[in-house]
Amino acid sequence: MLMTKVLIALNVAMFVFELTSAGGALFSTATNQAQRDYGLIPAFVDNGEWWRIITSGFVHFGIIHIALNILVIYQISLMLEPALGPVRYTLTYLSCLIGGSAGALLLTDNPFGITAGASGAAFGLVGCAVAGMLMHRMPVIRSNIGGLLIINLVLTFSIPGISIGGHLGGLVVGFLCGLVLLRPRHGRRRPPTWELLVPIGLGAVSFAIAMWAATPSPFPL
Repeated sequence: MLMTKVLIALNVAMFVFELTSAGGALFSTATNQAQRDYGLIPAFVDNGEWWRIITSGFVHFGIIHIALNILVIYQISLMLEPALGPVRYTLTYLSCLIGGSAGALLLTDNPFGITAGASGAAFGLVGCAVAGMLMHRMPVIRSNIGGLLIINLVLTFSIPGISIGGHLGGLVVGFLCGLVLLRPRHGRRRPPTWELLVPIGLGAVSFAIAMWAATPSPFPL
């Protein structure tokens, strides 16, 4: 669980940094300086600030936002990090985070809107766990993970202001990672390099999609 603790600590450290920045507050509907500097803003990504695709996954809008994301990440990681190992787990987490940014950029129509949060990564970890359970013929719907997925999908589509693209993007990338990394071995040892390339490749593709999606279309609808 070392990398789970490290990733959670990074989210908490970033949130503390937000609180110390201009406009920072535990409960606030207004954006603060850190959110504007590191959140996912399509126009700024298009202007060359590509790092926002990654940093936005560690920025949160208030204490409730970060608490809910950390709770999901911790619960899923209790199972996932031991199953994947620290390296594959970390690569999967980051690829899901980038996948969430790609999904958010694909479905946004506001070039100056701010999207942020670890929910893309959290949804991705849930998707990875679901894929692993399906590969091992475990009953997903009757499990706690299945219930967690259903509840979060309902909240995603029912609460205004939640990034649907961010959640779905992370979910898809995590599910694809799980199909490969958690499939039954049946006594055969797969090349470790191949397993590392799966989340790296999905992260790279997601990053390319995010950069493409941030660029305004020359043919507006």
